[in-house]
Amino acid sequence: MRNIRGAIAVLVLGSAALAGPGMALADPITEGHVLVDEYCSDCHAVGRTGDSPLAIAPRFRELHQRYDIEDLSEALVEGIVTAHPEMPEFEFDPQQAAAIVAYIKSLAGPGQGE
Repeated sequence: MRNIRGAIAVLVLGSAALAGPGMALADPITEGHVLVDEYCSDCHAVGRTGDSPLAIAPRFRELHQRYDIEDLSEALVEGIVTAHPEMPEFEFDPQQAAAIVAYIKSLAGPGQGE
């Protein structure tokens, strides 16, 4: 049994080492969820239910109704700047932006966030 646990530990640590710094081991939707929860949830509703803590902040599950979600990826990499001071400027790397878009699409439901 010890050998099996040791082999699993080696595989997990080896995978992490091969992934390199900053590379996620999770699927993009999970990674996107973690990112929006960390950076966006103070103002936005980032889940399937609930209202945004900041009333003027759109709910992520409804973003596909207001914006072309594919265009959002480019904006996330270049830096989103809005006209209201409550929204901080964010810049994500392309992998993070793709993960955030994947998560937002997952909230929209099949065929809606396309």
